[in-house]
Amino acid sequence: MTQQSNAAFPPSLWAATGGDPLETPPLQASARYDVAIVGAGYTGLSTALHLAEAGVSVCVLDAHAPGWGASGRNGGQVIPGLKYDPDQLRVMFGSAKADPLIAAIGSAADTVFDLISRYGIDCEAQRSGWIQPTHSPKVMRALEARAHQWMAEGAPARLMDAAEVTRHIGTGAYVGGWKDERAGSLHPLKYCRGLAQAAQRLGVAIHGGTPVARLERRTSGWRLHCAHGPHIDAERVVLATNGYTDDLWPHLRQSVIAANSFIVATRPLPPALGASILPGGEVTSDSRRLLLYYRRDAQGRLLMGGRGPFRDPRGPADFAHLERSVALLFPQLAGVEFDYRWSGRVAITRDFLPHVHEPAAGLSIALGYNGRGIAMASTMGRCLAQRLSGQAGSVFPFPVSTIQPVPLHGLQRFYIAAGVAWYSVLDRFS
Repeated sequence: MTQQSNAAFPPSLWAATGGDPLETPPLQASARYDVAIVGAGYTGLSTALHLAEAGVSVCVLDAHAPGWGASGRNGGQVIPGLKYDPDQLRVMFGSAKADPLIAAIGSAADTVFDLISRYGIDCEAQRSGWIQPTHSPKVMRALEARAHQWMAEGAPARLMDAAEVTRHIGTGAYVGGWKDERAGSLHPLKYCRGLAQAAQRLGVAIHGGTPVARLERRTSGWRLHCAHGPHIDAERVVLATNGYTDDLWPHLRQSVIAANSFIVATRPLPPALGASILPGGEVTSDSRRLLLYYRRDAQGRLLMGGRGPFRDPRGPADFAHLERSVALLFPQLAGVEFDYRWSGRVAITRDFLPHVHEPAAGLSIALGYNGRGIAMASTMGRCLAQRLSGQAGSVFPFPVSTIQPVPLHGLQRFYIAAGVAWYSVLDRFS
Protein backbone atom coordinates (compact mmCIF):
# COMPACT_ATOMS: atom_id res chain seq x y z
CA MET A 1 0.00 0.00 0.00
CA THR A 2 1.29 3.44 -0.89
CA GLN A 3 -0.18 6.80 -0.04
CA GLN A 4 -3.67 6.77 1.42
CA SER A 5 -6.10 8.82 -0.63
CA ASN A 6 -7.98 11.79 0.78
CA ALA A 7 -11.06 9.95 -0.45
CA ALA A 8 -10.57 7.65 2.55
CA PHE A 9 -11.06 10.62 4.86
CA PRO A 10 -14.50 11.87 5.90
CA PRO A 11 -15.37 14.90 3.73
CA SER A 12 -14.39 18.25 5.23
CA LEU A 13 -12.72 21.52 4.33
CA TRP A 14 -9.48 20.17 5.77
CA ALA A 15 -9.56 16.90 3.83
CA ALA A 16 -10.22 18.87 0.63
CA THR A 17 -7.36 21.32 1.21
CA GLY A 18 -4.88 19.27 3.26
CA GLY A 19 -2.70 18.06 0.40
CA ASP A 20 -1.50 14.51 -0.07
CA PRO A 21 -1.54 12.09 2.88
CA LEU A 22 1.73 10.68 4.11
CA GLU A 23 2.81 7.18 3.30
CA THR A 24 1.82 5.22 6.41
CA PRO A 25 1.35 1.65 5.15
CA PRO A 26 -0.28 -1.04 7.30
CA LEU A 27 2.01 -3.11 9.49
CA GLN A 28 3.25 -6.07 7.45
CA ALA A 29 5.63 -7.84 9.84
CA SER A 30 5.92 -8.16 13.60
CA ALA A 31 8.51 -5.94 15.28
CA ARG A 32 9.71 -4.67 18.64
CA TYR A 33 10.02 -1.07 19.90
CA ASP A 34 10.61 0.67 23.20
CA VAL A 35 7.18 2.32 23.06
CA ALA A 36 4.08 1.48 21.03
CA ILE A 37 1.36 4.14 20.66
CA VAL A 38 -2.21 3.47 19.59
CA GLY A 39 -3.70 6.53 17.88
CA ALA A 40 -2.13 8.86 15.30
CA GLY A 41 -3.76 12.07 16.42
CA TYR A 42 -2.15 14.97 18.24
CA THR A 43 -1.57 13.10 21.51
CA GLY A 44 -0.01 10.05 19.89
CA LEU A 45 2.10 11.94 17.38
CA SER A 46 3.35 14.55 19.85
CA THR A 47 4.27 11.79 22.28
CA ALA A 48 6.06 9.88 19.52
CA LEU A 49 7.93 12.94 18.26
CA HIS A 50 9.13 13.99 21.71
CA LEU A 51 10.14 10.41 22.57
CA ALA A 52 12.10 10.16 19.33
CA GLU A 53 13.89 13.40 20.20
CA ALA A 54 15.00 11.62 23.41
CA GLY A 55 16.35 8.63 21.45
CA VAL A 56 13.48 6.24 22.20
CA SER A 57 12.35 3.82 19.46
CA VAL A 58 8.63 4.29 18.77
CA CYS A 59 5.87 2.77 16.67
CA VAL A 60 2.48 4.44 16.12
CA LEU A 61 -0.51 2.33 15.03
CA ASP A 62 -3.82 3.73 13.82
CA ALA A 63 -6.94 2.07 12.46
CA HIS A 64 -7.12 4.72 9.73
CA ALA A 65 -4.44 7.36 9.10
CA PRO A 66 -2.87 10.36 10.86
CA GLY A 67 -5.56 12.99 11.30
CA TRP A 68 -8.50 10.77 10.35
CA GLY A 69 -10.23 11.46 13.67
CA ALA A 70 -10.84 14.73 15.46
CA SER A 71 -7.24 15.86 14.92
CA GLY A 72 -8.10 16.34 11.26
CA ARG A 73 -11.67 17.59 11.70
CA ASN A 74 -11.63 20.30 14.38
CA GLY A 75 -11.95 24.06 14.03
CA GLY A 76 -8.21 24.76 13.98
CA GLN A 77 -8.24 26.99 17.08
CA VAL A 78 -5.11 26.82 19.25
CA ILE A 79 -6.26 28.00 22.69
CA PRO A 80 -4.37 27.54 25.97
CA GLY A 81 -6.04 26.86 29.30
CA LEU A 82 -8.92 24.70 30.48
CA LYS A 83 -12.48 25.23 31.65
CA TYR A 84 -11.11 26.10 35.10
CA ASP A 85 -9.18 29.29 35.84
CA PRO A 86 -5.99 29.35 37.94
CA ASP A 87 -7.70 30.22 41.24
CA GLN A 88 -10.19 27.37 40.78
CA LEU A 89 -7.40 24.89 40.07
CA ARG A 90 -5.57 25.92 43.22
CA VAL A 91 -8.71 25.31 45.25
CA MET A 92 -9.22 21.91 43.58
CA PHE A 93 -5.66 20.60 43.88
CA GLY A 94 -3.74 22.88 46.24
CA SER A 95 -0.98 25.18 45.05
CA ALA A 96 1.78 22.55 45.05
CA LYS A 97 -0.05 20.40 42.49
CA ALA A 98 -1.92 23.15 40.71
CA ASP A 99 1.03 25.41 39.91
CA PRO A 100 2.75 22.94 37.52
CA LEU A 101 -0.62 22.25 35.87
CA ILE A 102 -1.31 25.97 35.45
CA ALA A 103 2.12 26.45 33.92
CA ALA A 104 1.56 23.57 31.49
CA ILE A 105 -1.88 24.62 30.31
CA GLY A 106 -0.87 28.26 30.18
CA SER A 107 2.01 27.45 27.82
CA ALA A 108 0.05 24.91 25.76
CA ALA A 109 -0.19 27.13 22.69
CA ASP A 110 3.57 27.75 22.95
CA THR A 111 4.08 23.98 22.57
CA VAL A 112 2.18 23.99 19.28
CA PHE A 113 3.85 27.01 17.71
CA ASP A 114 7.27 25.85 18.89
CA LEU A 115 6.79 22.51 17.13
CA ILE A 116 5.61 24.29 13.99
CA SER A 117 8.70 26.52 14.03
CA ARG A 118 11.26 23.85 14.90
CA TYR A 119 10.07 21.39 12.27
CA GLY A 120 8.99 23.83 9.58
CA ILE A 121 5.40 22.55 9.51
CA ASP A 122 3.45 24.25 6.73
CA CYS A 123 -0.02 24.47 8.24
CA GLU A 124 -1.24 28.06 7.71
CA ALA A 125 -0.33 28.91 11.30
CA GLN A 126 -1.27 32.38 12.55
CA ARG A 127 -0.89 33.64 16.11
CA SER A 128 -3.28 36.56 16.39
CA GLY A 129 -4.97 35.68 19.68
CA TRP A 130 -8.31 34.42 20.97
CA ILE A 131 -11.29 36.62 21.80
CA GLN A 132 -13.91 35.31 24.23
CA PRO A 133 -16.93 37.64 24.03
CA THR A 134 -20.18 37.52 25.99
CA HIS A 135 -23.78 38.62 25.49
CA SER A 136 -24.33 39.00 29.22
CA PRO A 137 -23.22 41.75 31.65
CA LYS A 138 -23.39 39.15 34.43
CA VAL A 139 -21.05 36.78 32.58
CA MET A 140 -18.78 39.72 31.76
CA ARG A 141 -17.89 39.93 35.45
CA ALA A 142 -16.71 36.32 35.33
CA LEU A 143 -14.65 37.04 32.22
CA GLU A 144 -13.05 40.00 33.96
CA ALA A 145 -12.00 37.70 36.80
CA ARG A 146 -10.65 35.14 34.30
CA ALA A 147 -8.62 37.72 32.44
CA HIS A 148 -7.16 39.17 35.63
CA GLN A 149 -6.18 35.71 36.90
CA TRP A 150 -4.32 34.87 33.71
CA MET A 151 -2.70 38.30 33.60
CA ALA A 152 -1.47 37.64 37.16
CA GLU A 153 0.19 34.49 35.74
CA GLY A 154 2.00 36.62 33.16
CA ALA A 155 -0.31 35.96 30.22
CA PRO A 156 -0.52 38.70 27.55
CA ALA A 157 -4.24 39.30 27.96
CA ARG A 158 -6.58 42.28 28.25
CA LEU A 159 -10.23 43.17 28.66
CA MET A 160 -12.30 44.53 25.78
CA ASP A 161 -15.41 46.71 25.95
CA ALA A 162 -18.37 46.36 23.61
CA ALA A 163 -17.02 48.84 21.07
CA GLU A 164 -13.65 47.11 20.86
CA VAL A 165 -15.24 43.67 20.54
CA THR A 166 -17.40 45.00 17.72
CA ARG A 167 -14.35 46.40 15.90
CA HIS A 168 -12.36 43.19 16.26
CA ILE A 169 -15.11 40.67 15.50
CA GLY A 170 -17.47 42.56 13.21
CA THR A 171 -20.73 42.07 15.09
CA GLY A 172 -22.58 44.18 17.65
CA ALA A 173 -24.01 41.13 19.41
CA TYR A 174 -21.73 41.27 22.47
CA VAL A 175 -21.39 43.50 25.53
CA GLY A 176 -17.66 42.89 25.98
CA GLY A 177 -15.04 40.19 26.36
CA TRP A 178 -11.34 39.56 26.78
CA LYS A 179 -8.47 38.72 24.46
CA ASP A 180 -5.67 36.22 25.05
CA GLU A 181 -2.71 36.90 22.78
CA ARG A 182 -1.20 33.43 23.35
CA ALA A 183 -3.73 31.77 21.06
CA GLY A 184 -3.90 31.32 17.30
CA SER A 185 -5.09 29.18 14.44
CA LEU A 186 -3.87 26.62 11.93
CA HIS A 187 -4.93 24.03 9.37
CA PRO A 188 -5.50 21.11 11.74
CA LEU A 189 -4.97 18.27 9.27
CA LYS A 190 -1.80 19.83 7.85
CA TYR A 191 -0.51 20.28 11.40
CA CYS A 192 -1.26 16.65 12.24
CA ARG A 193 0.46 15.43 9.09
CA GLY A 194 3.37 17.74 9.83
CA LEU A 195 3.82 16.14 13.25
CA ALA A 196 3.71 12.71 11.63
CA GLN A 197 6.27 13.66 8.99
CA ALA A 198 8.61 15.15 11.61
CA ALA A 199 8.31 11.97 13.68
CA GLN A 200 9.02 9.80 10.65
CA ARG A 201 12.17 11.78 9.93
CA LEU A 202 13.36 10.93 13.44
CA GLY A 203 12.78 7.24 12.88
CA VAL A 204 9.24 6.74 14.20
CA ALA A 205 7.36 3.97 12.40
CA ILE A 206 3.75 5.00 11.65
CA HIS A 207 1.32 2.39 10.34
CA GLY A 208 -2.16 3.40 9.23
CA GLY A 209 -4.87 0.89 8.42
CA THR A 210 -3.69 -1.13 11.41
CA PRO A 211 -6.35 -1.49 14.11
CA VAL A 212 -5.15 -3.04 17.35
CA ALA A 213 -7.44 -5.87 18.41
CA ARG A 214 -5.95 -6.85 21.76
CA LEU A 215 -3.33 -5.90 24.35
CA GLU A 216 -1.46 -8.74 26.05
CA ARG A 217 0.65 -8.24 29.17
CA ARG A 218 3.87 -10.27 28.91
CA THR A 219 6.93 -10.75 31.09
CA SER A 220 8.99 -8.47 28.85
CA GLY A 221 6.35 -5.79 28.42
CA TRP A 222 3.33 -5.75 26.12
CA ARG A 223 2.23 -7.37 22.89
CA LEU A 224 -0.18 -5.49 20.64
CA HIS A 225 -2.10 -7.93 18.47
CA CYS A 226 -3.18 -6.24 15.24
CA ALA A 227 -6.47 -7.15 13.64
CA HIS A 228 -4.91 -8.41 10.41
CA GLY A 229 -2.20 -10.61 11.90
CA PRO A 230 1.20 -9.12 12.82
CA HIS A 231 2.00 -7.93 16.33
CA ILE A 232 4.16 -5.31 18.02
CA ASP A 233 6.13 -6.01 21.19
CA ALA A 234 6.99 -3.00 23.36
CA GLU A 235 8.19 -2.27 26.85
CA ARG A 236 5.58 0.49 27.18
CA VAL A 237 2.24 1.28 25.54
CA VAL A 238 0.37 4.57 25.19
CA LEU A 239 -3.33 4.65 24.30
CA ALA A 240 -4.21 7.97 22.63
CA THR A 241 -7.58 7.48 20.96
CA ASN A 242 -9.62 10.30 22.58
CA GLY A 243 -13.11 10.69 21.05
CA TYR A 244 -12.69 7.53 18.98
CA THR A 245 -11.81 5.27 21.92
CA ASP A 246 -13.07 1.70 21.58
CA ASP A 247 -13.06 -1.33 23.89
CA LEU A 248 -9.33 -2.08 23.66
CA TRP A 249 -8.97 -1.42 27.42
CA PRO A 250 -11.82 -2.25 29.85
CA HIS A 251 -14.18 0.60 30.71
CA LEU A 252 -12.08 3.26 28.94
CA ARG A 253 -14.69 4.01 26.27
CA GLN A 254 -17.28 4.43 29.02
CA SER A 255 -15.14 7.01 30.87
CA VAL A 256 -15.81 9.83 28.37
CA ILE A 257 -18.75 11.18 26.43
CA ALA A 258 -17.90 11.22 22.72
CA ALA A 259 -19.98 14.14 21.46
CA ASN A 260 -20.03 15.45 17.92
CA SER A 261 -18.93 18.99 17.21
CA PHE A 262 -20.33 20.37 13.94
CA ILE A 263 -18.67 22.93 11.66
CA VAL A 264 -19.69 24.80 8.52
CA ALA A 265 -17.50 26.88 6.20
CA THR A 266 -18.59 29.54 3.74
CA ARG A 267 -17.13 30.14 0.35
CA PRO A 268 -14.10 32.49 0.44
CA LEU A 269 -15.60 35.89 1.19
CA PRO A 270 -15.01 38.82 -1.18
CA PRO A 271 -12.21 41.00 0.23
CA ALA A 272 -14.43 44.01 0.98
CA LEU A 273 -16.96 41.86 2.82
CA GLY A 274 -14.39 39.72 4.54
CA ALA A 275 -12.57 42.78 5.88
CA SER A 276 -15.55 43.47 8.16
CA ILE A 277 -15.22 40.14 10.04
CA LEU A 278 -12.24 39.31 12.28
CA PRO A 279 -9.90 41.56 10.27
CA GLY A 280 -7.08 40.90 12.74
CA GLY A 281 -7.20 37.14 12.25
CA GLU A 282 -8.23 36.24 15.81
CA VAL A 283 -10.10 33.06 16.72
CA THR A 284 -13.31 33.40 18.71
CA SER A 285 -15.45 31.26 20.99
CA ASP A 286 -18.14 32.88 23.06
CA SER A 287 -18.93 32.42 26.74
CA ARG A 288 -22.18 30.49 26.44
CA ARG A 289 -22.37 26.97 27.80
CA LEU A 290 -23.51 25.91 24.34
CA LEU A 291 -20.79 28.00 22.77
CA LEU A 292 -20.25 29.01 19.19
CA TYR A 293 -16.67 29.11 17.91
CA TYR A 294 -15.60 30.77 14.69
CA ARG A 295 -12.66 32.11 12.71
CA ARG A 296 -11.47 32.94 9.19
CA ASP A 297 -9.22 30.54 7.32
CA ALA A 298 -6.25 31.35 5.09
CA GLN A 299 -8.49 31.58 2.02
CA GLY A 300 -10.93 34.00 3.66
CA ARG A 301 -13.74 31.59 4.49
CA LEU A 302 -15.72 32.01 7.69
CA LEU A 303 -15.91 28.83 9.77
CA MET A 304 -18.65 28.44 12.39
CA GLY A 305 -18.73 25.53 14.84
CA GLY A 306 -20.91 24.38 17.68
CA ARG A 307 -23.05 21.61 19.05
CA GLY A 308 -25.03 19.21 16.90
CA PRO A 309 -26.94 15.96 17.22
CA PHE A 310 -25.25 13.17 19.16
CA ARG A 311 -25.32 10.97 16.06
CA ASP A 312 -23.19 11.57 12.99
CA PRO A 313 -24.71 14.08 10.54
CA ARG A 314 -27.15 12.81 7.93
CA GLY A 315 -27.36 15.87 5.73
CA PRO A 316 -27.33 19.69 5.48
CA ALA A 317 -30.33 20.02 7.81
CA ASP A 318 -28.15 18.94 10.74
CA PHE A 319 -26.01 22.05 10.19
CA ALA A 320 -28.82 24.55 9.67
CA HIS A 321 -28.54 25.94 13.23
CA LEU A 322 -24.92 26.97 12.56
CA GLU A 323 -25.83 28.66 9.30
CA ARG A 324 -28.58 30.55 11.13
CA SER A 325 -26.00 31.60 13.72
CA VAL A 326 -23.82 33.06 10.98
CA ALA A 327 -26.78 35.07 9.68
CA LEU A 328 -27.67 36.33 13.18
CA LEU A 329 -24.15 37.34 14.16
CA PHE A 330 -23.14 38.74 10.78
CA PRO A 331 -26.15 40.17 8.90
CA GLN A 332 -23.73 41.47 6.27
CA LEU A 333 -23.33 37.84 5.14
CA ALA A 334 -26.98 37.44 4.17
CA GLY A 335 -27.22 34.96 1.30
CA VAL A 336 -23.67 33.68 1.66
CA GLU A 337 -23.21 30.13 0.41
CA PHE A 338 -21.64 27.34 2.43
CA ASP A 339 -19.20 25.01 0.71
CA TYR A 340 -18.36 22.59 3.53
CA ARG A 341 -20.18 20.90 6.41
CA TRP A 342 -18.58 18.27 8.64
CA SER A 343 -18.26 16.97 12.19
CA GLY A 344 -15.82 15.24 14.54
CA ARG A 345 -16.02 13.70 17.99
CA VAL A 346 -14.91 15.61 21.07
CA ALA A 347 -14.10 13.55 24.19
CA ILE A 348 -15.82 15.17 27.18
CA THR A 349 -14.93 14.13 30.71
CA ARG A 350 -17.21 14.40 33.75
CA ASP A 351 -14.86 16.84 35.50
CA PHE A 352 -13.89 18.73 32.31
CA LEU A 353 -10.20 17.92 32.89
CA PRO A 354 -7.87 15.86 30.68
CA HIS A 355 -7.64 12.33 32.04
CA VAL A 356 -4.41 10.40 32.45
CA HIS A 357 -4.56 6.77 33.57
CA GLU A 358 -1.88 4.19 34.33
CA PRO A 359 -4.00 1.09 35.00
CA ALA A 360 -1.13 -1.39 34.60
CA ALA A 361 2.65 -1.32 34.66
CA GLY A 362 3.98 0.10 31.40
CA LEU A 363 0.56 1.29 30.16
CA SER A 364 -0.30 5.01 29.90
CA ILE A 365 -3.60 6.44 28.70
CA ALA A 366 -4.39 10.09 27.92
CA LEU A 367 -7.68 11.48 26.62
CA GLY A 368 -10.46 13.98 27.22
CA TYR A 369 -9.54 17.50 26.10
CA ASN A 370 -13.07 18.90 26.16
CA GLY A 371 -12.68 20.96 23.00
CA ARG A 372 -9.14 22.25 23.56
CA GLY A 373 -7.44 19.35 21.78
CA ILE A 374 -4.85 21.06 19.57
CA ALA A 375 -3.00 22.83 22.37
CA MET A 376 -3.76 20.40 25.20
CA ALA A 377 -3.06 17.16 23.31
CA SER A 378 0.20 18.51 21.87
CA THR A 379 1.26 19.50 25.39
CA MET A 380 0.10 16.20 26.86
CA GLY A 381 2.30 14.39 24.33
CA ARG A 382 5.33 16.42 25.36
CA CYS A 383 4.70 15.78 29.05
CA LEU A 384 4.01 12.07 28.54
CA ALA A 385 7.25 11.69 26.60
CA GLN A 386 9.18 13.32 29.44
CA ARG A 387 7.50 10.97 31.92
CA LEU A 388 8.12 7.82 29.86
CA SER A 389 11.73 8.67 29.05
CA GLY A 390 12.52 9.64 32.64
CA GLN A 391 13.72 13.09 31.69
CA ALA A 392 15.63 14.49 34.63
CA GLY A 393 14.04 17.40 36.43
CA SER A 394 10.66 17.14 34.68
CA VAL A 395 7.46 17.23 36.72
CA PHE A 396 4.40 15.58 35.22
CA PRO A 397 1.76 18.29 35.66
CA PHE A 398 -1.45 16.37 34.98
CA PRO A 399 -3.23 14.40 37.72
CA VAL A 400 -3.15 10.62 37.26
CA SER A 401 -6.47 8.99 38.08
CA THR A 402 -8.23 5.64 37.96
CA ILE A 403 -10.63 4.91 35.12
CA GLN A 404 -14.12 5.86 36.23
CA PRO A 405 -16.94 4.93 33.83
CA VAL A 406 -19.67 7.51 33.41
CA PRO A 407 -22.78 6.09 35.15
CA LEU A 408 -25.34 4.72 32.69
CA HIS A 409 -22.93 5.45 29.87
CA GLY A 410 -25.18 3.72 27.36
CA LEU A 411 -27.64 6.56 27.80
CA GLN A 412 -25.09 9.19 26.78
CA ARG A 413 -27.20 10.41 23.88
CA PHE A 414 -29.91 11.25 26.43
CA TYR A 415 -27.34 12.93 28.70
CA ILE A 416 -26.34 15.17 25.86
CA ALA A 417 -29.91 15.95 24.80
CA ALA A 418 -30.86 16.80 28.39
CA GLY A 419 -27.68 18.82 28.88
CA VAL A 420 -28.29 20.79 25.70
CA ALA A 421 -31.82 21.61 26.82
CA TRP A 422 -30.70 22.63 30.32
CA TYR A 423 -27.75 24.69 29.10
CA SER A 424 -30.04 26.44 26.62
CA VAL A 425 -32.21 27.55 29.52
CA LEU A 426 -29.20 28.70 31.57
CA ASP A 427 -27.76 30.60 28.62
CA ARG A 428 -31.08 32.29 28.05
CA PHE A 429 -31.32 33.50 31.64
CA SER A 430 -27.69 34.54 31.97
